[in-house]
Amino acid sequence: MAKKGSRIQVGLLCEICKSQNYVVSKNKVNTTAGLKLNKYCRKCKKHTSHKETKKLD
Repeated sequence: MAKKGSRIQVGLLCEICKSQNYVVSKNKVNTTAGLKLNKYCRKCKKHTSHKETKKLD
């Protein structure tokens, strides 16, 4: 069975090229707003802003 808890997995999508580069977990109780982080995009080959989306398999 799956764990019961408040942590969920979300994907981080590059705002420039729209590719999903990272999968992270977040606590949906403590962090209600969407994540927006500066991360490295392998497709753009530079640091860009990444925003939270649903996890794509």
